[in-house]
Amino acid sequence: MAVTVTTSRSWFQRIAGSVGGMLFGFLLLVAMVILLFWNEGRAVQTARSLDEGAGAVISVSADAPDPANESRLVHVSGRADVKEMLTDPALGISARGIELIRSVEMYQWQEKQQSETRKKLGGGEETVTTYSYSKGWSGSEINSSGFQQSEGHDNPAMPLASDSFLAEKGSLGGWELHRNILSKVGGAEQVTLPKELEDTVRQALGTTRPVRISDGVVRTGYDLLAPQVGDLRISYSLVGAKDISVIARQAGNSFAPYQTQAGDALEMVDTGIVAADEMFKAAQSANSVLTWVLRIVGLFLLFVAFAMIAGPIGVVFDVIPMLGSIARLGTGLIAFVAAILVGSVTTGVAWFWYRPLMTVIILAGGFGIAFLISRRAAKNAPEGAASEETAKFGRG
Repeated sequence: MAVTVTTSRSWFQRIAGSVGGMLFGFLLLVAMVILLFWNEGRAVQTARSLDEGAGAVISVSADAPDPANESRLVHVSGRADVKEMLTDPALGISARGIELIRSVEMYQWQEKQQSETRKKLGGGEETVTTYSYSKGWSGSEINSSGFQQSEGHDNPAMPLASDSFLAEKGSLGGWELHRNILSKVGGAEQVTLPKELEDTVRQALGTTRPVRISDGVVRTGYDLLAPQVGDLRISYSLVGAKDISVIARQAGNSFAPYQTQAGDALEMVDTGIVAADEMFKAAQSANSVLTWVLRIVGLFLLFVAFAMIAGPIGVVFDVIPMLGSIARLGTGLIAFVAAILVGSVTTGVAWFWYRPLMTVIILAGGFGIAFLISRRAAKNAPEGAASEETAKFGRG
C-alpha cells in the first residue's frame, strides 16, 4: 500500500529557503577549501612517513625478539595464534580465534519515498511524495514511529544488535600480540553453528518463537520460507589463526606504533606472508587513492556549495518556470567552473605550501622547457625564411 502526500511552497517561502541554503553554501565552501588544503598536507606527511619507514625498517625472525632491536622499526611475518576462547555473553556461543563477530538482522517494515516536484507559474512549487512500504531484512533497527503512516507498519524493538569480541592477547612465534595488532587482522570466515545449540540460543534470546539453526545460521520464526516482522537471523564469523605480517616498533617482546620524524605513527598489519617493501608499496598506493578520493569529494562538494550560493537566482526567475530552468543551467555551469577554479587554486597553494622545493623544481622545469622551445623556434625561423628567399632567387 502506498501513501501520497502533496505539499506546496509559495515563491516567498522558496526565496527564504534558498537564502538559508546560500548561507549554508558559504559555510560548505569554507569547509571544502580547508578539507582540500588539509588533504594535501595529510598526503605529503603520510608519504614522507612511509618513505622514512621504508628506509628504516629491518626484517627480523618471528622466533624471538632480539633486545638489540629495541625501539627499532621491525618487520615480522609468521603464524598469529590465540589460545583464548572467545564467548558471546548474550547467546553463549564460543570459539577459539582472534575475533568473533556476531551479525544480527531482523525482518522489519521498511519505508521508501519517491518525490516529484513541479514548478508553478508565479514561482510556487508543488511536491508530490509517495511513501511505499515493504518488508525486508535489516542489520539495524528501523524506527517505525517516524514513518509517514506508522499504523499497520509497526516494528518491534531489536532485542540484539551486531557485535564483535576481540581476544586480549595472542602470539606470533616468540612475539606477543596485543589488541592494537589483533584488531587489524582481517579475513573473517563464517562459523557454522551446530543444531545442538538451538535450545541454548532459544533460552538466551528468551523468545516464544521457534529457534532453528539452518546452514549454520540461527533463525527465529514459525516458517523459514515466510518470515514475519520481528524474526531474527543471526550468524557468526571468526578471524582464526593465520599468517600475518607486521611492521611496527619493537617494544620488548611485543609491538607498538613507530613515531616517524615526518609525523605519522606506523603500525601496519597485512594478512599473509608479505615482504616489507610490498607492504610499504601497498600503503603508498592506499595513500594515493585516499588523496584522490578526498580531492574528488572536495571538488564535488565545492560545486554543491557554489550551486547553493547561486540558488536564489533560479528561485527568482522561477516566476516563469522556463526562465528558472534556463537560469539554473547557467548558474550550474558557473558553479562547475568556480568549483574547478577554487579547487585547483587551493590544491596548487597547498602544493606550494607543503612541497615548496618540488614546486620550484616543477616551475623551473616548465619555464626551462618553454625557453628551449622558444629558442629553437626563433633559431629555425630565420633559417626557414632564408631558405625560402634562396629558392625564390633560384627560380628568378
